[in-house]
Amino acid sequence: MPDSLPPDSVGLVTPQTAHFNTPLELACGRRLEQYSLVYETYGELNADASNAILICHALTGHHHAAGYHAMSDRKPGWWDDYIGPGKPIDTSRFFVIALNNIGGCHGSTGPTSINPETGEQWGPDFPLVTVPDWVESQKRLAESLGITRFAAVVGGSLGGMQALQWVMDHPDRVGHVAIIACTPKLSAQNIAFNEVARQAIRSDPEFHDGWYSRVDAVPKRGLKLARMVGHITYLSEHSMGTKFGRDLRQDRLNFGYDVDFQVESYLRHQGDTFSTAFDANTYLLMTKALDYFDPAATAGDDLSAAMAPISCPVLVVSFTTDWRFAPSRSRELVNAMIHAGKSVSYANIDSPHGHDAFLLPGERYETVLGNFLTRAYDHACGAQATQKPSTKETSHA
Repeated sequence: MPDSLPPDSVGLVTPQTAHFNTPLELACGRRLEQYSLVYETYGELNADASNAILICHALTGHHHAAGYHAMSDRKPGWWDDYIGPGKPIDTSRFFVIALNNIGGCHGSTGPTSINPETGEQWGPDFPLVTVPDWVESQKRLAESLGITRFAAVVGGSLGGMQALQWVMDHPDRVGHVAIIACTPKLSAQNIAFNEVARQAIRSDPEFHDGWYSRVDAVPKRGLKLARMVGHITYLSEHSMGTKFGRDLRQDRLNFGYDVDFQVESYLRHQGDTFSTAFDANTYLLMTKALDYFDPAATAGDDLSAAMAPISCPVLVVSFTTDWRFAPSRSRELVNAMIHAGKSVSYANIDSPHGHDAFLLPGERYETVLGNFLTRAYDHACGAQATQKPSTKETSHA
């Protein structure tokens, strides 16, 4: 952390919590009688609440998308490169909301929360949630903040799925949508990667069928392996080769099963860090939500028909070296929207970084997203576009 805040930072931010007592009916057939959502906001909401942007997080993301919680923080929020004054998601114009989804492990109601019926953690009894469930809870959060229509909804990867679901479920509530590094449904290969990760967790002796909190255990080994498998899919062969090559950690081979190569050391470090920062039941739940996402399934497997409700301009962005959600999957989505007569723009960004490119700085990517959101602002705010936003008092449900 620098001694002073960068001028394009949103600065020091404090997470907030919204509590909801209206039951949430879930796609799995169960319901949450009450729940909480932890979120952060950046920028100021204007007088008519027309300048709001919703940021939907990816698999292991959360509410802390930009800025710092304290001056001692080692690094800012996970999308700080893109959120702030003068950045593509410009907080001098927009009021930005980022939340931790239901089922998460960073403060929103999830497996680590207390089940009011039992007085202990939900653990594996927490119901499976889906992308449409998340969108419904996000809509309720928006309403509690006095927002009935977003200037834009933006998301990458699993967040892109949520952004897409928004404009299918609530087309009258979104002015523009950006769907980044995403797919209309997982391939069999992607489902397979998720299942390997889940089995790594579930086979850990410390998993205890998901009740590890009862015995004060953590399935660190399983979480570590799950993260290592997942992390490989987020990087491209080129980026791994450039960063690590076949470089040895020492200047000789060990002729054993300890770390020889730098890439091995890197993956183990990523896994170790993740195993103490993320909840195992949440990881299982989130990967299942990924697997289940398939909007065409409710439209006779006709993706174009599923796109019919969309009424706003759409931006779809892919990255050339992303093999987790390859550009061909983005083009599948774009073609379905074109066939359905929708207003859609598409950019395939040349990047060496694989799936992780949506999180990293990139001049063309920043320009494409920034220009799209400038149009979103002009469209949403109209004559107010030249006026300074004002703070609006809000209350929670």
